[in-house]
Amino acid sequence: MVAPSIMTFFLLALGLGTSVTFCSSHWLMAWMGLEINSLAILPLMVSSHQARAIEASVKYLLIQATGAGIILWGSMLNAQATGHWDILSSKEDLAMLIIISGLALKLGLAPLHAWLPEVIQGTDMTTAMILSTWQKLAPFILMCEVSSSHQWLALTLGLISIMVGGLSGINMTLMRKLLAYSSIAHLGWMMLVMTFNTHLALIALTIYIIATTMIFSTLNTTSASTINNLALSWGKYPALTALTPLILLSLGGLPPLSGFIPKWLIIQELVNQELILIAFVAAISALLSLYFYTRITYTLLCVTTPNYFGLAPFKFYRQKYVVFPIAILAIMTMMLLPTLPSLTAFFFN
Repeated sequence: MVAPSIMTFFLLALGLGTSVTFCSSHWLMAWMGLEINSLAILPLMVSSHQARAIEASVKYLLIQATGAGIILWGSMLNAQATGHWDILSSKEDLAMLIIISGLALKLGLAPLHAWLPEVIQGTDMTTAMILSTWQKLAPFILMCEVSSSHQWLALTLGLISIMVGGLSGINMTLMRKLLAYSSIAHLGWMMLVMTFNTHLALIALTIYIIATTMIFSTLNTTSASTINNLALSWGKYPALTALTPLILLSLGGLPPLSGFIPKWLIIQELVNQELILIAFVAAISALLSLYFYTRITYTLLCVTTPNYFGLAPFKFYRQKYVVFPIAILAIMTMMLLPTLPSLTAFFFN
C-alpha cells in the first residue's frame, strides 16, 4: 500500500498534468502536461505489487510513450510548416493527421484500442476508474482542438469505436474489461459529434464520467470483478445492488435515464448535419452495447445462485461503504434528464 502522503502527491501530480494541458496554448506545454499525467499514474498502478499490475503498468507506459512521441513528432512538423507552436493558430494537414493518430492511441479509440482492456483489467478498481475517467480529459481536450481539420477521420474513428466497443463486450464476463469496451464505445459517440459541436461532446463526456465513476464505486464497494460476483452481492448490499441495473442501463443510453441525453442530442446533431446514414449506423451499433448491459441486468435481477437464500439476511451485515457520495452519483446517473435545458444552457453559453 502507498502511504497517504505519497498518494496525495501523485494525485496532485495527476491534477497538475491535466491542468497544464487545459491551460496551455503551446504544443510543447500540452505535451508536457500529457507526460506528467502518464508518469503520475504509474506508481498508483503498481502500488498493489501484483504481477498483473506491473504488467499493466509496463504496457501503459509503452503505449503512452508511443502516443506522446507521435504527438511531439506531429507538433514539430506543424511548427516547421507554420513557423509557430500555437495550438489555436493555423494548422498543417499532415501534422494534424499525425497528432490525431497519437491522441487516438492515448484515448484508446478503435482500431488503436487493444491495450485499454488489458491495462484496465490488470489494475485495481480505483486505478481503473482513474484510467477510464480522469486520464481521458487531457487528450480529449486536445482532440477537440485538432479533430476539425480532418472531419472524415473523426467520423471514421467514432463509428469504428462504437461498433468495436459493442461487439467486443457482448460475451465479456469480466466487469473491468466490459467497462473498458464501454469506454471505447462512448468515446466513439463523442468523436462523431466533436467536429460539429464541441459542447455536445463535453456534455457526453461529463455524463459518461459520472456514470462510470458510479459503476466503478459500486464494483469497488461490493468487491465484484465478474458478473457472477456482482450477482452475489445482494446479501451484503441490497440497495446498492438494486441500483446497479439502472446505472448500467443509463450507460447504455436507455430513456428516461441520464445516459439517454448525449445519444439523443448527438443523433439530433448528426441529422441536422444531414449525416443520416452515420446516425443510423451509430444508433444500431448502440444496441450492441445496450445488449450486454441488459444481460448484466438480467443476471442481477432474474438469476439467483443455489442456496442463495440460505445466506444470512442482509440486515445482519454492517454497511461500511460511504453512502452520501454514492447516493449523489446515483441520482446524477439516473435523473439528469429533467435538467437537460439547464445543461444545454450551461455548456452552450
